[in-house]
Amino acid sequence: MLDGKTIAITRSHDDAAEFISLAKQNNAIPIALPTIELVSKGEKIVDEFLDSVKSYNPDYSVFMSSKAVKLLFDTAKDLGKLETLQLAIANTIVISVGPKTTIALEEQGIKVNHQPSETFSSVGVGELFTQLNAVGKKVIVPRSGASTPFLKELLNKIGIDVFEIHLYDVCAFRDTTQWNEFRELFSQNKVDGVVFTSASSVRGFFEIMTKDFDESALVQMLEKLSVVSIGPFTADELKKFNVQNTVSQVHTVQGSFDSLKSVISN
Repeated sequence: MLDGKTIAITRSHDDAAEFISLAKQNNAIPIALPTIELVSKGEKIVDEFLDSVKSYNPDYSVFMSSKAVKLLFDTAKDLGKLETLQLAIANTIVISVGPKTTIALEEQGIKVNHQPSETFSSVGVGELFTQLNAVGKKVIVPRSGASTPFLKELLNKIGIDVFEIHLYDVCAFRDTTQWNEFRELFSQNKVDGVVFTSASSVRGFFEIMTKDFDESALVQMLEKLSVVSIGPFTADELKKFNVQNTVSQVHTVQGSFDSLKSVISN
């Protein structure tokens, strides 16, 4: 039971709407922690993407986050190149990493051809490509400059050529006043659980929190509460900081929340 438990997620308040709703349904007290912010590479990302599609002529385009979709399309709209972008993507077979990204693409008028059925991560995308018999095909992936090379290496192993184009970088969230409540409760051992939603959010969390806490003390304090990672890459990043965690079996907010609920209840 989560009655009265204080639980946090490493997302901004806007991005944490689902988590907040689930927490309130379970009588828990949610805290949203804006851990990272996107730093766009600017207007050039649209022309870079369009030029890459023209020269590389990919069979597939793969979108790994709703943020990448929003940034690319919002920038194209500002430049008056929305229809050109829509046409370029529509000429490829479109793959989305998961439901949130699929919705973001559909809102931009893009038909999603394939989405992993269960594992909404690089692993799920890799599994999907093995079913598509795409050996020898070419894939373009617009994504974060902070992404791991795992997907590219995985697809290369199964005989698929991959071209990644980096739309943005990430940095630790700069306005940390929104963390004041969390810092105070955390220092009093009044936080019961934290869900980490990406490897970069782990790095951002430590960069922000080590301004007030010694890293080893921070790790010891995290050991006293339930820590859940949304997937294996997030878990690997937590291990680098020696933080024990439970990996969500379903790599979604709902799946992570269910895992947190289970861990806290035990």
